[in-house]
Amino acid sequence: MTLGCKVNKYESDALVYNLKLKGYQTTESLEPADIYVINTCAVTQEAEKKSRQMIARCRKFNPNAKFFICGCASQKNSEQFFEKNVDYVCGVAGKIKISTYIDKLAKNDKRLLRKRERILKLPKAYEDDLFAQQSRTRAYIKIQDGCNNFCSYCIIPYLRGRSRSRAIFSIIDEVSKLDDGIKEIVLTGINVTDYKIDGKPALLTLLQELDTFGKRLRLSSMEESLVSEEFVKGLSKLNNFCPHFHLSLQSGSDSVLKRMNRHYTAKEFKESVSLIRKYFPLAGITTDVIVGFPGESEEEFEETFNFIKDVNFSQLHIFQYSNRDGTVASKLYKDLAPQIKQKRFEKLNALNEELKTNFVSKNKNEVVLIEEKIDDYYVGYSKNYIRCYIPIQSLKNKDEIIDSIVDVKILSPFKDGALVKIIRK
Repeated sequence: MTLGCKVNKYESDALVYNLKLKGYQTTESLEPADIYVINTCAVTQEAEKKSRQMIARCRKFNPNAKFFICGCASQKNSEQFFEKNVDYVCGVAGKIKISTYIDKLAKNDKRLLRKRERILKLPKAYEDDLFAQQSRTRAYIKIQDGCNNFCSYCIIPYLRGRSRSRAIFSIIDEVSKLDDGIKEIVLTGINVTDYKIDGKPALLTLLQELDTFGKRLRLSSMEESLVSEEFVKGLSKLNNFCPHFHLSLQSGSDSVLKRMNRHYTAKEFKESVSLIRKYFPLAGITTDVIVGFPGESEEEFEETFNFIKDVNFSQLHIFQYSNRDGTVASKLYKDLAPQIKQKRFEKLNALNEELKTNFVSKNKNEVVLIEEKIDDYYVGYSKNYIRCYIPIQSLKNKDEIIDSIVDVKILSPFKDGALVKIIRK
């Protein structure tokens, strides 16, 4: 069971693959099992709470099951899981070793299982012992771990460690082994922007190498600092790059950005967006926003609201500030009342619905990768990250089109994306 980010999901996929090689039956569904492995998250208080609650949810299926816990929440505080009577706890490092201890459990090797907690020291180099065999339409490839930014609200650098990059030959080797049915690669990491080769920024170099595989390429997220004329122009020359930029904002108020320890101004962020649109006029530009950061005044929130409206993002991911013990913000600033956060969240969420509708309306024809069937629709994403719905009844024949890339015409905003029709398979 995996909570949290796409990096966690990749690491879980690697563990699943490793267990399968050892002959275990695995599932990622909530159902009866002998052993549950829970890969936890600590990005917010709610994520940490859900990580603990997952133990109780699984235990309902088998009260006698064994529990192995790993991830950011156990790295932060392992004791909260031992209180839940689990069998083994590790943190972020050495996750793949869980399969070894599951073997020891299977062999009833009590001597080797005596030490139930293994919170290892965070590595200084990229821990390249994870390989995930992926068979879905879209493959997530982890290229980096850790973060050096130390934003004042974020606990992750303390739990994941300093930024470290995966060797380019290792990434290329994994991509070369992907199933032919995988049509899209998403590069993921804790801070993808900080990907380096021999200590020098090299994300564009990596993308240029991966472009030769002929699969769609997408970045999971990036920071404003990465956007330059050279970088964006380089992206525009790639054959398979998907023009979707998840560019983290967090606040549109310079005073809040300073308290957050974000190293840019609202003006600089807007200039980066303008540069992206110079080369990709219809790029999907999504962002993260934190509302209710400690000390955020009504005026500062309005600055953020107006800035977001002015930039005209394609979609927002809105979070209410969550206090994390151990961060600078938790020590220096007083938290706002929950009702203030909720009110601001609701106002931004209403704007988000407006932004999504406006963005869909600007688009006419798109190329969509069909990933799944939901009720009476085939569903997938356009290159610029519009979630597209194709009515099954609109198809002349009822051929299965999952995993297909099709040209579509956008008809209208629909649900969380757009209603479309196929114009060419």
